[in-house]
Amino acid sequence: MPSKAPDDFLRRIERLNAIGIALSAERDPVRLLEQILIGAKEITNADGGSIYSVGEDHLLRFEIMRTDSLGIMLGGTSGRPVPFKPIPLILPDGQPNTGSVVASAVLSGETVSIPDAYHAIGFDFSGTRAFDRDTGYRSTSFLTVPMRNHDGEITGVLQLLNAKDAQGHIVPFATADQRLVESLASQAATALSKHELIEGMRALFESFIRLIATAIDEKSPYTGGHCRRVPELTMMLAEAAARVQHGPLRGFTMSAADRYELRIAGWIHDCGKITTPEWVMDKATKLQCIHDRIELVDARFEVLKRDAEIAMLRTRLAGGEQAAAEAVQRRRLEAIADDRAFLRRINTGGESMRVEDQERVRVIGAQTWAGPDGSVQPFLSADEIKNLTISKGTLTAEERAVINHHMVATIRMLEALPYPKHLRRVPEFAGGHHERMDGKGYPRGLTRDQMSVQARVMGIADVFEALTAGDRPYKKAMTLSQALHILGRMKVDHHIDPDLFDVFIGEQVYLAYAREFLKPEQIDEVDVTRLPGYNPAFGAGAGSA
Repeated sequence: MPSKAPDDFLRRIERLNAIGIALSAERDPVRLLEQILIGAKEITNADGGSIYSVGEDHLLRFEIMRTDSLGIMLGGTSGRPVPFKPIPLILPDGQPNTGSVVASAVLSGETVSIPDAYHAIGFDFSGTRAFDRDTGYRSTSFLTVPMRNHDGEITGVLQLLNAKDAQGHIVPFATADQRLVESLASQAATALSKHELIEGMRALFESFIRLIATAIDEKSPYTGGHCRRVPELTMMLAEAAARVQHGPLRGFTMSAADRYELRIAGWIHDCGKITTPEWVMDKATKLQCIHDRIELVDARFEVLKRDAEIAMLRTRLAGGEQAAAEAVQRRRLEAIADDRAFLRRINTGGESMRVEDQERVRVIGAQTWAGPDGSVQPFLSADEIKNLTISKGTLTAEERAVINHHMVATIRMLEALPYPKHLRRVPEFAGGHHERMDGKGYPRGLTRDQMSVQARVMGIADVFEALTAGDRPYKKAMTLSQALHILGRMKVDHHIDPDLFDVFIGEQVYLAYAREFLKPEQIDEVDVTRLPGYNPAFGAGAGSA
C-alpha cells in the first residue's frame, strides 16, 4: 500500500495549484494577500504567518498578520491595522539590517529557515521574545521567503511561523514545504505584480482621459466644466434606470464593469472639441469672431452722430433756423441711440429672434455711412447682417456645422483606440449623445432602436447639463423648471428617450443633480405634473425642489 506521506504531498501540490488559479482570478489586492498567507499556512500546516510589503523608501511594512492559536487577525480584511512599526532594510548608520530575518531575506534574496528562534545565531529576536512574554506564546520555527516577481524584483516577504506535525507538535519547516512555499511566493509576487500593472495602466488611462478634459478646459473653461459634469449626471441617471423594477426599463442592469465603461465614455464624450476653434466654441455674441465686432458697429454710430452734428452746424451756418436744426439733430441722435441699443441687445442671442427684429437689422444695415476713405458704404456688411439675424443662439449655420463636427472628430478619435474587451462599447456610448430618437440627430442619424440605453442616457445628460450650466458666455443659466419644461418638449418631439425622461423625473435625478451642481437661485419649485409629456410610471409622479 502506498504511504500516507506521498498522498499528503500530492494533496498539498493540488492545493498549491488551486491557490495559483485563485490568485490569477482575484482582483482585490487585499484579498489576494490574504489568500497567499492562508494558502501558505495550509500547505505547511503553520500556526501563524505574516506578509510584508517592500516600499520604495526601503521599509518593510506589515500588511497581514495571522496566528491561529492566539486568535490574532490583523491587517487585510480584518479592519484592524497591524500595530508594529516598519522594519528598515538599511540601518541609520547606513549598514544593511542583516539582524532582522525579514530584512535579511530581502537583502540576500534567499529563503531563511530557522528551526528554533531561541537558538538562532546571527538574528535579533528580541522583539519576538517580548511578544512571547506578553502573550505566553512560543515562537519557534520560522520560514521567511522573499516574494520575487517576473522581473526579478522582490516586492514582499512571506513569513510563516510554527509548523506543526500531524500530532500538533511544533516542528521545523521541511525542505519540501520550503520548496512549495517558494513556488507559492513566486506565483503570489507575479500575481501582485500583474495586479499592480493592470491598476497602473488603468490609472494611466484614466489620467489620460482627464488630461483631455483638462486640455479642453484650458482651451475653453465653459466646455471644460461640461466635460466634468456630464459624466456625473450620466451615472446618476443610469443608476436610477437600473433601480426601476417595472416599466420598459425593468430589464436594464449594470455590473461594476458596465459602470466603469459608462463613466469612461462620459469623460471623453466631447473629446473631439479639442479640434474645434475657440472663437466658435466660445462665441458669446453674434458678432464675436476673434473679438466682438459690435465695437466696430459702435464706432460707426459715433460717425453718424458726428455727421448729424456737422449737418446741424452747416444748416445754421447757411442761415437756417437754429431751433429747427437742433430738433432735427436731436431726433437723429435719438434714432441712432435707439438703433445702437437695439443692435447691442440682439447681439447677445437667445432662444429665438422675432422676424420683425430680423427685418429691423436689415433696415439699419441698409443705411449708409462715410468710411475712413470718404466712400459711402452700407452701415452693416452682409456678414454682419447674417450674424445679427441668427434666429437662435449666436452661431451661424456654418459655425454650427463646425461645432457639430466635434462629434465626427470624437467618434474618429475613439474608434481609433484599441480597447480591451470591457471598454469596447465606449465609442458607441460617447458617440451617440447628439442623436435623436426619430433619427434626425447627428452625425449618424441613428434611431432609438439603434442606440444602447447608455447612449440614450448620455443624450439626456448632455442636454440637461447644457440647459442648466451657469458658465456659458452666450446664455444665462436656466432654472430647474425652465430646463425641465424644455426637456419635456424634447421628449414630445422625439428628441430624447421618453422612458429615460420619465425615470429622470420620477426618480428625481434632476433634483439630486441640482443640489450638487446648480446655484441655489436656479433650484425653483417644480410641478412635474405640468411638464410636457411626463408619464409618472417610474416614481411618485410629483416632485418639488
